[in-house]
Amino acid sequence: MARKKKPEEHENHERWLVSYADFITLLFAFFVVMYSLSSVNEGKYRVLSDSLVAAFEDAPQSLRPIQIGDPIKALPSIFPDSRPQLKTVPEVKPEAAQEKRLQQEGQGGQRDRQNLNKMQKQLENSLGPMIERDLISVKRTAKGLEVEINSSILFDSGKALIQAKAVSVLTGIAASIKSFPNAVQVEGYTDNIPIETFAYPSNWELSAGRASSVVHLFSDEGVDPFRMSAIGYGEFRPVALNTTAEGRERNRRVVVVIMSEAASKLYDNEQVIEITPASKRLQNIDLDEPPSLIEVPIMTSTVPVPEQGFPEGLPLRGRGGSSGNADEQDRLMTIMEIVDEAADTQGETP
Repeated sequence: MARKKKPEEHENHERWLVSYADFITLLFAFFVVMYSLSSVNEGKYRVLSDSLVAAFEDAPQSLRPIQIGDPIKALPSIFPDSRPQLKTVPEVKPEAAQEKRLQQEGQGGQRDRQNLNKMQKQLENSLGPMIERDLISVKRTAKGLEVEINSSILFDSGKALIQAKAVSVLTGIAASIKSFPNAVQVEGYTDNIPIETFAYPSNWELSAGRASSVVHLFSDEGVDPFRMSAIGYGEFRPVALNTTAEGRERNRRVVVVIMSEAASKLYDNEQVIEITPASKRLQNIDLDEPPSLIEVPIMTSTVPVPEQGFPEGLPLRGRGGSSGNADEQDRLMTIMEIVDEAADTQGETP
């Protein structure tokens, strides 16, 4: 059987079109690249040119190393056109500077002495009857001006609440010192008879509480609270022997110290900011409302509640603060007073 012959393949005479198309495409790409290279951004070219010129024409920032055998040349000046200008400082003589400082200190000391003299005269005039009865003494010391008040006219035994009859005495003292810029330090003292109550576990707390009560009253009367501090010395700074009743009575006292400028600098070693109306506003402090007692000490011992309990309608006693919460503070003071009375039945208090 004869095999079938394969049909002859048709010869494609248009294969050259493929190579031609590739050539035209490459030629188009070549002309596009040439056109893009011929189009130059003049602004960018100028910036590049200026940067290159500045870089190559700038003075060298580092020194050339010294070659062996070459003479040492003067170092090139980085800024040849600028020379330092010398200013003549006036001569200050040590004697003149010291004299000026002493003059300034003398003026400040003279003003301070005048203020202390004015306060002493005002206090002696307002407290004259008490001074005559030896209940209050006003004297000048190295610290400044000291007003010593016997605790018997201010507080009950073992208490830190100011008696009503003593408010006028402290109000007079506050009126005499509130218009002066001197720092005020209130110091509390007791005798050596121990005390152990819920409110005052020792004489430290009692003396500090009495000093704090005086500070709060002064603050309510307009004395700047930034000027004041309260210190409790307890029984450890006696001025008389505690072996007699008279000596113990003298040791139970409160001393209001109006510090002089020199004493303030000596005793206040820490640097504090200057208290001005502007700085008070920055601290959100009300200029017309002095701060009041808002903290209550936390005691670890149990509270001796009276057997009859606390009455619902407690009378408002004591002096409330000026923060708008006077009722709560007065009720707290009354409750503490009832607690003290209940605790006093267990032992004698100084």
